[in-house]
This record gives sequence, C-alpha cells and structure tokens, in this order.
Amino acid sequence: MPTYFSPGIYVEEVPSGARPIGAVGTSTAAFVGLTPNRTAHVDQAIAVNSWSEFLRLYADGENLESTPLARAVFGFLDNGGTRCWVVNVGEGGQLTGTGGKRSGLQLLEAVDEISILAAPGYHDPVSHEALISTAERLRTMVAICDPPPEVADISRLTRVATPGKSSGKPAEGTPKPDDDSPGGDRPRQSDFATYYFPWIRVRDPLSGELVLTPPSGHVAGIWARTDALRGVHKAPANEPVRGAVDLAYRVTRPEHDVLNPKGVNVIRFFAGEGIRLWGARTLAAEASEWRYLNVRRLSIAIEQAIAGGTRWMVFEPNDYTLWRSIRRDIGAFLTRVWRDGALLGRTPEEAFFVKCDEETNPADVRDAGMVVAHIGIAVVKPAEFVVFKLSQWAGGTETETIGG
Repeated sequence: MPTYFSPGIYVEEVPSGARPIGAVGTSTAAFVGLTPNRTAHVDQAIAVNSWSEFLRLYADGENLESTPLARAVFGFLDNGGTRCWVVNVGEGGQLTGTGGKRSGLQLLEAVDEISILAAPGYHDPVSHEALISTAERLRTMVAICDPPPEVADISRLTRVATPGKSSGKPAEGTPKPDDDSPGGDRPRQSDFATYYFPWIRVRDPLSGELVLTPPSGHVAGIWARTDALRGVHKAPANEPVRGAVDLAYRVTRPEHDVLNPKGVNVIRFFAGEGIRLWGARTLAAEASEWRYLNVRRLSIAIEQAIAGGTRWMVFEPNDYTLWRSIRRDIGAFLTRVWRDGALLGRTPEEAFFVKCDEETNPADVRDAGMVVAHIGIAVVKPAEFVVFKLSQWAGGTETETIGG
C-alpha cells in the first residue's frame, strides 16, 4: 500500500490479473538434406526467409547441381511459406548423427518454432522412420514423408515398407539405398506424419529445366498458405500446387479409392482446375481420432499455446485462486479459437470445457506438487466426403446435400 502525504487525487495502475494466452506460429518448416553447395554450413541449422537468402547461403558458385532440398525450399516459398530452417547434411551425410555427434534432424530439436518437418527426396524406410520418430518424440510438429519417384505397382503405397530397405530409385543428391524391399513403400502408422503421392514436375529454379521433384516442399508451402489465409483448423487440401506443371503419375479415381483409406494423400490433376492437393490425412489408423491432418495440427497449436501462455503458473500457490486463473485464461483463449471457426458448437459451452477444481486436484495430487486441469475441445472435421442424395419426384428432381 503506497503512502500519501498530502491531499489530492492519486491514480494507480493495478494489474487486471488476466494473462492472455496468445496463438503460436504453425507455418515454420524445416528441411534436412543436401544443398547445391555440398560444403556450405554442414551440420548447422540456419533460418531462411527468402530464396535469395538461400542462394547466398547454399548456392554460392557456378555450375552447381540442383538438389531435391533446393527445389523444396523454392516450392515452399513459392506456395506461400515465409520462413524455414535448413540443415545441410553434406556429401554422404545422414539424417541422424552417429557416434554421439548431433547432426541432421537432431539439430532441429533446439528450434522451438518448427511445426513442419521434411527431408526432401529421402524416401527409404530408414529415412521415413527418422522423420516420424523425431516428430513423435518432440510432439510439436508433423512430418511430411516423400514417396519413391517411380512406382510400378500402386498397391505398394498401401503396404508398410521393411525398415532398412527401399524399392524406389534414389533421387539425385540423396544417398543410395542398400537394396530393394519385397514389402511396400508406405511409412508406418503415426499420428504425427503424412504421406503424399506422386512426385511433381516443376521448372528447376537453378537450371531452368523441367524436372521431377518430391512433393514435400510444395506441400509444406500449401500448409503455410492455408494457415495464413484460413487458419490451422482448415484442412490444407483442394489447393493448387503452384509451380507444378505435371505429375509423375496420374492417379485414377479407383486408385484413389484404395489409397485414401490408407492415409496416402494424392496430388491429382483436374481438367480446368489443374494440379491440386486432394487429401489431408495423417498416417494414423482409419479409426483414429487423429486421422485428419488439420485436427492433429490444431491440437498441437492449442497445446503449445497453452503451455507457453501458462508458464507463469509454475511455483504459484496451488489453491483456489490458481485454479480460477487457469479456468479464466484457458477459457478466454479457447473462446477466441472457437470464434475463429476452429471448434464445433453454437456456443463456447458446446465447443470446449476447462475443469480445474478440487476434483481434478485432490490432496495427493497437490502433495505431489502438481496442478491438473482437464480440457476438452470439439474440433471441426473436414467435409472429406460430400454426398448428394438424388431422388425423383412428381414435379421434377430434388437433391439433398449431406456434408460427410
């Protein structure tokens, strides 16, 4: 309480008590692989904000051979991405370090802002496992796995590959796999990974020639573009692939019917609309609540925002005042998420709940130094299947639209 010595009017600033929880970024990508200049900044994680900056860092010289990573960075920026991290593994480098040395994907663990992970052109089972394991361990990002450049049997994409082997031909600038696998090409099931097919044909930003390239960089850019225009809750699908002029394989409707339930997101060509992403699933099981990509990414964004925005609560007295603050701050944040259209419900009460009281924090929990809050959210699912039911009636034709 301040001390006043003379009569008059005194104005004091007092804190409101509320500490708003801000949204976190969801559009920063990381690319690991081989850069045009094989010796540039090897085993360093460097942020890149423009194509000219990438050229200055990783393509300083003449007659440099392009790589899948270079085309991925260009495709990411061209499709709406604004910031990415690049790790050059160097000639013969691996995605993960050996002998205790941190390299490749391990260098990204210290970068908190990354939410999209890819290793352009690395399509063998060992590389897929490295990507997926990193995303699952950190739980702050979703990995994009690339398919092999050539697939003779489309059914291979629905079967999980044998670790340590690969059926596809290696892309230029990537290590050659040991031998062929009798299994399939699909990565294993995971809530934190996606798989896109096929490769796309683009104009190489370094040579100017039309070449095939893995789709992960362009896909990451579309994720970032959708986040900026609509929000992370919008499924990044039914979107044009900027820079793509053709596909390595044109998937038919019957083939797509086989691939989609297995979590293979197909890039399709439609007459009059061009080349578009036509899938937004993770590699989770068909019955999993995390099978839709936007649900997984929205949940990550909410978890990260709450974790960062409530850090002030650590070491506070674990009492009714703290529990009320938790309900207030998280409730206000989720209300904003609901107003953005990310949660399903006509009212905030239908869209989410935050429970933090004596029931979630009994004596034994408090004695353990823990405060527990239960949070439930009703996430908007994508209308993946739009069904029109048509029936005949006496006056003409009637249709009923059902969103699936």
